[in-house]
Amino acid sequence: MTIKMKIAVPAKADGQIDNHFGHCESYKVFAISNESTISEVDEIKSSQGCGCKSNIAGVLAANGVSVLLAGGIGNGAINVLNKAGINVIRGCEGNITEIVKQYAAGRIIDSGEVCHHHDDGHVCSH
Repeated sequence: MTIKMKIAVPAKADGQIDNHFGHCESYKVFAISNESTISEVDEIKSSQGCGCKSNIAGVLAANGVSVLLAGGIGNGAINVLNKAGINVIRGCEGNITEIVKQYAAGRIIDSGEVCHHHDDGHVCSH
């Protein structure tokens, strides 16, 4: 089975998408086959902290990730992920596996919403 793409999702222990990218417990990484089905799932532990200043974009890219499905995520983190070749789809919520299946089937689009949680006192120069 050939892998078409890898999708990362910020995860909580209960199998739900963590709505704050930089503070998730881990990232689930799904390999999607040419048939648009999940062929493999891995987990990358998060160092937790500011997503725009962590090295997670490089780690995800090194693991072949090309798409990140996110709940809440700020512009700094989006810029860093984009520079690493990772397309960010915002506004995702719910069960991780179900969201990945929906994305693979072409039923999830980017909401365009950016998290402004860090706007006060948080400076990113990305």
